Amino acid sequence: MAVKEFKLPDPGEGLTEAEIVTWNVKVGDTVKVNDIIVEIETAKSLVELPVPFAGTVTALHVSEGDTVEVGTPIISVDTAGGPAPVQDAPAAGAVEPGIEGSPAPKMAAAAAAASDEEEIEEGKIGGTTSTGRTAVLVGYGVKQTEAKRRPRKGDVAPAVQSASPLAEMPVATLPAASAPVAREGGARALAKPPVRKYAKDLGIDLATVAGSGEGGIISRADVDAHAAGDAGSAAGHAAIGGGERETRIPIKGVRKMTAQAMVGSAFTAPHVTEWVTIDATATMELVERLKKDREFKDVKVTPLLVLAKAMAVAIRRHPEINATWDEAAQEIVVKHYVNLGIAAATPRGLIVPNIKDADQMSMRQLAEAIGALTATARDGRTQPAEMSGGTITITNVGVFGVDTGTPIINPGEAAILAFGAIRRQPWVVTAADGTETIEPRWVTQLALSFDHRLVDGELGSKFIADVGAILADPARGLVWG
Repeated sequence: MAVKEFKLPDPGEGLTEAEIVTWNVKVGDTVKVNDIIVEIETAKSLVELPVPFAGTVTALHVSEGDTVEVGTPIISVDTAGGPAPVQDAPAAGAVEPGIEGSPAPKMAAAAAAASDEEEIEEGKIGGTTSTGRTAVLVGYGVKQTEAKRRPRKGDVAPAVQSASPLAEMPVATLPAASAPVAREGGARALAKPPVRKYAKDLGIDLATVAGSGEGGIISRADVDAHAAGDAGSAAGHAAIGGGERETRIPIKGVRKMTAQAMVGSAFTAPHVTEWVTIDATATMELVERLKKDREFKDVKVTPLLVLAKAMAVAIRRHPEINATWDEAAQEIVVKHYVNLGIAAATPRGLIVPNIKDADQMSMRQLAEAIGALTATARDGRTQPAEMSGGTITITNVGVFGVDTGTPIINPGEAAILAFGAIRRQPWVVTAADGTETIEPRWVTQLALSFDHRLVDGELGSKFIADVGAILADPARGLVWG
């Protein structure tokens, strides 16, 4: 039997660790080269990880939820195709989570020994190139090294883990031991592993707790109710204790990276924000016409599309806004391409994927790119390469009904534009003969935050004024473009 270990490859972009989100295989499964075996979350995105060799899975070395460093073995595969030895799971309930209600099957204690490393084809993940560098998920990174597994955040003292005030009650206040709850056929109390751990920390025997869930499953609320001396119903406990008053959310993955980037930007780049209010009625009329155009029938057309095109035109007129500050070289680097970032709120946090060479795209191509970008971000499948190399960003706060804001510049860029909600408001309209009337119009606000080290007030003002002018009269884009 030739057993090979697959180590967590370098995800690129300077990242050194990742969290195991979902295993797609289990011990005993047969895999082929490049089969997707696990989904990991880096500090920037979710990544599906393929296996570089074929065989039978013999062991999963890490559990879902573990954070591991690059180079850590995560799975063993018998490349000889022999039967998979049964091995203990990494943690109780980790490989097959669920309700504990029956004894665990017996596991064999011996683990298979790793065989000599077989050569991986150049260009595949884990393979070495002719220059000695190792292929990673994005580009080529440094040589992989052994790394120790990081301790799980849950490995702390039980007293610290418990978030409920009941866990801090003096022992004397807890109710006396209760008689076991009668269950059909003398079955074991049903509860999920976290609930069992919680009850153990409180010194409560689950056999004495009545479950309020389907089939008598015991919940955390049932344990709290029992500890409070209630009749055992979660509702009774809610009336007495009021439930937990705080929720702690681990800072990791995309949210952690975003926090670090925003703090770094806010305290490195001197931010200046300017606002402009514009009549966007002509933009709204253009959007309606494009929706009826056959060329745009199978893509989504929104005011954001017009704004993206307006940004590209305004950058062509003011290229210095599309730049970055190189502190090490003490240079301002003007980019002659536009990688337009679109800030997207996802369940995993804020991300800013960008459209490469947006300035070279037609309206139709921009519409397709924005649609693909938002769909990928919404599904949590944005890759690190899609979030690197941005040159300027749009944040569309208007979708939340917000008029505008003071956005923080994406690190490595010089400016970010906030696009507010478009509302029907009274507006003074001047006719060709100079006559003024008050009419209901579509009105919006733009806010531009820029790095005052490389963008002065004149440049920032001219840029946002040009963008606003194109939204007020899209025909200007033809003249200026």
